[in-house]
Amino acid sequence: MRRAALWLSLLLMAQAAAYHLLPKTERGFTARPLREFPVVVADWVMVGQYEIEPEIQRVLRADDTLNRTYLRPGSQLPVNLFVAFFKSQASGVAPHSPRNCLPGSGYAPVDSGVVRLRAGAAGEVEVNRYIVARGDSRSLVLYWYQTPARIVASEFAAKFWLVADSIRYRRSDTSLVRIVVPITEGTDAEAEARKFASAVLPLLSEFLPRLDLPGGG
Repeated sequence: MRRAALWLSLLLMAQAAAYHLLPKTERGFTARPLREFPVVVADWVMVGQYEIEPEIQRVLRADDTLNRTYLRPGSQLPVNLFVAFFKSQASGVAPHSPRNCLPGSGYAPVDSGVVRLRAGAAGEVEVNRYIVARGDSRSLVLYWYQTPARIVASEFAAKFWLVADSIRYRRSDTSLVRIVVPITEGTDAEAEARKFASAVLPLLSEFLPRLDLPGGG
């Protein structure tokens, strides 16, 4: 508990520092609406789409969201994809870490770490991997922060690059991407989540604003 409190305190301090260091005027850009995201992702087909509840949106304060469930024919593992896009963090609005939100929703962390995934032409990226439990059910969670310039797993790295990239490019837009797959007997949630994430990553780059940087910067 003390470690979690210390981690949260450090993260809040980093967020406060980032807020004060961000440029007050930012460069404009356009973003493609997430509602246009494909209903078919490789072998997965959308089987459900859900609105964000008003009380959650009041806390989240995202500018655009996507909350869908996909299922691969012949599979018993539904895959939930959640994306929250923020046009600017200059006013203090920022993604809420699943590390904090999931326990608040009744999920207890069982295991955590990072994994590397294939991301199409971008090569490999590092994302967070969590196993959470609520009652007798367990789920595998992958999540990451996707900015115009990079994909990062660490909340602290996200704050560092927020300041550095904002000063360099005069933009602070970012997105939180989360994938959840239930862990059930006789199935491989880990493989399903990783394959789906690798299929989603190249598609997300068409919707989440990117910077044209030499060498992929």
